[in-house]
Parts: sequence; C-alpha cells; structure tokens
Amino acid sequence: MKNILMLAHDDAGQEARFQAALDITRAVEGHLTCADVAILPALVGDYYSTMGEAVLIADERDREAANRDRLEGRLAHEDIQWSWLEMTGDIAPCITDAAGLSDLIILNRKLDSFTTPDMRGAAEEILLRSDKPLLAVPEDANGIRLNGRVIVAWDGSLQASAALRAAVPLLKLAISVILLEIDDGSVKTPAEEAASYLSRHGIRPIIRRETAVGQGAAAVLLKETSSRAIDYVVMGGMSHGRLIEALIGGVTHKMLSESPVPVFMAH
Repeated sequence: MKNILMLAHDDAGQEARFQAALDITRAVEGHLTCADVAILPALVGDYYSTMGEAVLIADERDREAANRDRLEGRLAHEDIQWSWLEMTGDIAPCITDAAGLSDLIILNRKLDSFTTPDMRGAAEEILLRSDKPLLAVPEDANGIRLNGRVIVAWDGSLQASAALRAAVPLLKLAISVILLEIDDGSVKTPAEEAASYLSRHGIRPIIRRETAVGQGAAAVLLKETSSRAIDYVVMGGMSHGRLIEALIGGVTHKMLSESPVPVFMAH
C-alpha cells in the first residue's frame, strides 16, 4: 500500500479526509494524490441549463481553486510526497476514473451536518465500480489512530476476504486486532482460517463470536465498536447491490450512515 488517493473538495468532511490521508501516507511511506473535484450543479429549467449553470460552474471552480491554494500551502509543510489532480463532474465517476493505480481511496462516510455532497452514495458507487479498498471517515474525525485497536468484521464472504487482504499493511501497525465473526447463519469460512492468514503476516488477532439473531449484523458491529473503544473497522462492503442495501438497510449502508470511527471497506 503506497498510493493513496484522497477526495479534495471544499466541504464539511474535507479536514477529516485530509488528516486521515496524512496519517496513512506517513505510516506507509507512500504518495498522496489529491483529486480535487469541482462538482457540477444539478439544475432544472432552460435558464439554469444555460446562463445560470455557467455561473454556478464558474463559482464552483473558483471555490476549488481557492481550496487548492489552501491545501497546497499546508502540504508544502508536511513530510510526505504528494501530487494534485483537478477534475470536474460528480464525485463517484471522477474518483473512480482517478483510482486506476491507487491502493486506497479516502472519502467520507455520510456527512451528518450537510446533505450535499452525497458522500454515502459516492462511497457505495466507488466501492462497486473501482475495485479498490476505501476508507470512509466521519466528518468530525481527527485522523486515524493506526497503532490502536481494530475490529475486522468477518463472515467468510468474498468481500470480507478482500477487505482483510487489503488492510494487512495497516493491521500490522495495530496494537490489537479483533476478528469479529458475526453469525447470521451465512458464515462460509470460519474465523480461524482468517486468523491463520493474518498470523502469516505477523498479526495475531483475537477471535470473538457474536450472534446477529434478533438485532442484525450492523447493530452488533456498532455496539462492539463503541463498547471496546475501537479506532477503526475493517469489513467487506456492498455484499448486495446498492438498491437492496438501501431498501433493507444492509451493513454497508448502516456503517456508512452511523459509524463513529473510520471504516475500511473492500468489495
């Protein structure tokens, strides 16, 4: 894990993304790419589709130019390698296009204080389309404590396996790794096999088992995260399609809506 891609955009979650990106880039001695997306306005009507739209696009680009100046000024004083990429469009397709050689994408989970931009929707779409792991941070996060306590949510699925493998470089830095097997009747591969995999990378996890009967896997995961003072969570993402996740309140949708800590996901 060397190539980190962060969404740069002047919104409520940017500082949290920025601090997490700095923490991870330093820890892995990697390279940070800031993809600055000027988001196209969603407008209706003949006037707005012509003159009004042009004005709003110009305003958005001016804001992002000022945002670039501020962040580049701060990056100049950081001890990391970095580069800047300017894009115009919607977050999910822009970040997906920029992610080709990235090892990790840093975004927010759902923003709590604003409805726009739609970070949860962008995160779900990027997970499905980019084939890259994603770190989704709460908008009030102050970086990510990589030498802390981590929960790896395990159900034996392909998505959980992908997340586990992708997170190994970060899990090596943790003081404690808990393999949390949440039994909802669909566990395909026991947690012992995941523990053996991690042990070959020098990681010695603790296995815990909880049942999801009557409360749902997301509720179990959120409870364990809070009660055990967990610093971040690793889990498979989007086991179902986006529509099903939204309709039934899947684990990915729930964690992107409510997780109090950063969530590392892979599809």
